[in-house]
Amino acid sequence: MTTNDPGTQGLQFVYATYIKATPEQLWQALTDPSFTERYWGVALRSDWKQGSAITWEVAGVTIADPEQVVLAADEPRRLAFTWHTITPEFGAAVGAPGDEFAAMAAEGRSRVAFEIEPLTDMAKLTVTHSGFEEGSAVLAGVTDGWPGVVASLKTLLETGEPLVFS
Repeated sequence: MTTNDPGTQGLQFVYATYIKATPEQLWQALTDPSFTERYWGVALRSDWKQGSAITWEVAGVTIADPEQVVLAADEPRRLAFTWHTITPEFGAAVGAPGDEFAAMAAEGRSRVAFEIEPLTDMAKLTVTHSGFEEGSAVLAGVTDGWPGVVASLKTLLETGEPLVFS
């Protein structure tokens, strides 16, 4: 769901689901590069301390930028970080059309937060991706992307195998 929340300074995308896993298992799945690579296709590398850098490895491209940082890390309840830099190498690796890539690269940096709420025999995961202006190409991309990423994460934790998208 896309909403306009003045507290987040712009538009945001919010998605929630329930996963048969402990908060600790969910935290590991969000922060361990071997997990993130399996369900997302992205290896996220960091020590996951507030202020630390995050390196993204996706489609054979490494995206390292000092502005890609952990904003909050309260294991196993909340993780937040700035979104990755949209580089020409990233655009080429994921096959983004030139005009779409240019629009994404021209935008300011957004932020994503994962809230993990323990429940009996499961956890609620809420993903909030925020900091978008009206007409954002990145917002359009994450609106299409997050439901698949979260579904694959849920499936991996519950069955041992991620979803495979063609």
